[in-house]
Amino acid sequence: MPGASFLLLLVAALAFAQFRFREAPPESKPFPAMPAKAEYHFLRMEYRDLSFSRRGFGPGRGWWRVDWPDADAHFTQGVQRLTRVDIGEPQHLPLLDNHIYDFPWIYATQAGYMDLSNAEAARLREYLLRGGFLVVDDFHGPDDWDAFRAWMQRVFPEQPILDLEQSDPLMHVVYDLDYRTQIPGLRHLRRGAGGATDVVMPYGPPLWRALKDAKGRMVVAINFNMDVGDAWEHADWPVYPEAMTSLAYRFGINYIVYAMTH
Repeated sequence: MPGASFLLLLVAALAFAQFRFREAPPESKPFPAMPAKAEYHFLRMEYRDLSFSRRGFGPGRGWWRVDWPDADAHFTQGVQRLTRVDIGEPQHLPLLDNHIYDFPWIYATQAGYMDLSNAEAARLREYLLRGGFLVVDDFHGPDDWDAFRAWMQRVFPEQPILDLEQSDPLMHVVYDLDYRTQIPGLRHLRRGAGGATDVVMPYGPPLWRALKDAKGRMVVAINFNMDVGDAWEHADWPVYPEAMTSLAYRFGINYIVYAMTH
């Protein structure tokens, strides 16, 4: 009966809803002004999206913008509070802009949706070999990994991608880190029994990986099967778990200090 079918759908929807966050995210507020010039700026990489034929989705939506500008601004304020780094306003640039050499650290989100030209791959390699540092974040599952690995092999074909060891210097440069805490995107959080927060990840555990140059200096930090940018973006939303946000900030600060001292 149509009425019975509708009732079953309604009950299922209500049952599912109790496992999702009911609160709406807080509206973005104006961020405090930051200096236009400083020792460190959060730099987000602009890039072209992979085409429909290569990843199976439509024309570009600007994947580089995901979590922008809130993630960049929140994290920048955290660095200002927690360190003595001279911090400035967040920026975003394409790789072929020569001003990227003014920044020691680049962040790229949705790394599985990135399409680099030969010139951009060559520029990224030069940037990293001249002392730069890249953080890639918010990509999940085998398809994203294959897409990321394909363009990264064009940048550094001679260097393997490594699992990050607990003993690695990056894990202890400022904070002593333990990466067993999952840092999921907001879409992967559910409200469980008794108000507990559960993580529902479709692609398995988080993997902290890295790529190093011939001298053993880490040049690419890889946040795979996790979403550090979401933890920064929702840092002021009480329903996003503090343990996840705290780890995201600590990793981000370790990345910055490592990049500026190695």
